[in-house]
Amino acid sequence: MAVALKPTCFLPSSNRNFNNSLPRTLSLVPVMASLSVTTPVVGLSQTFTTLRQQGKVAFIPYITAGDPDLKTTAEALKVLDSCGSDIIELGVPYSDPLADGPVIQAAATRALAKGTNLNAIFSMLKEIIPQMSCPIALFTYYNPILKRGIGNFMATIKDVGVHGLVVPDVPLEETEILRKEALKNEIELVLLTTPTTPTDRMKAIVEASEGFVYLVSSIGVTGTRSSVSVRVQSLLQEIKEASNKPVAVGFGISAPDHVKQLVGWGADGVIVGSAMVKLLGDAKSPEEGLQELEAFTRSLKAALP
Repeated sequence: MAVALKPTCFLPSSNRNFNNSLPRTLSLVPVMASLSVTTPVVGLSQTFTTLRQQGKVAFIPYITAGDPDLKTTAEALKVLDSCGSDIIELGVPYSDPLADGPVIQAAATRALAKGTNLNAIFSMLKEIIPQMSCPIALFTYYNPILKRGIGNFMATIKDVGVHGLVVPDVPLEETEILRKEALKNEIELVLLTTPTTPTDRMKAIVEASEGFVYLVSSIGVTGTRSSVSVRVQSLLQEIKEASNKPVAVGFGISAPDHVKQLVGWGADGVIVGSAMVKLLGDAKSPEEGLQELEAFTRSLKAALP
């Protein structure tokens, strides 16, 4: 199946508001507004298959929905897509994000304070996803799924066009119902393995994971780090000996050098989260945040084959 072509990465313009929906200080060229994506966006597995055939490594950025607001999130998704992202992880803000470090925790707190909730996120995604050329994976903790009902949640995210799901706080033993409902709704449930996961358990996680295997690069929570642990190289080798499923590495990846290192170690994808979230969260305005996001994304993409 052919993948829709990605438009060229763009820089904000100072003389046009997108849909007049953001403050007058933020003006972007609505590059996706006139783009009609006629080819259906493929899922996570097919994305990795295509990239492997091309000798490429997946670039997977993460941002938090609703930080600084959902209108900016929508534009950030377009920026990331137009700059060549292969899959985008969108984090659902949650009040007790156990796997996340200070940067993403702060972003979630700000988003929740602005009134961001699942209904608003789904409404935004239903409008934006048809304009995207890469699949979106939702990153959410288990409690919001349980509150909605697992079947209802899966059916809803399928309806809005989401292709993948990452639930970091669900142990393997409790994923059976999630996996069943995900499969029924054609949602690829991505599971995580860590440096402290015993080998037998890692193999079971890899076997059950769909889309790709999410390899956590370090012990602890998300957040930028100065270097990538050399342990990741042997972990990648162990996973690849157990399965031919693609492996993407996340947690602490924040610089082009990290990306190059992971490519050299055989990673099939790199996930960059906190560094992206920090750019948007620290910016003086949404416009500045989107400009910096665009530049940072280009620098990371340039480090990939």
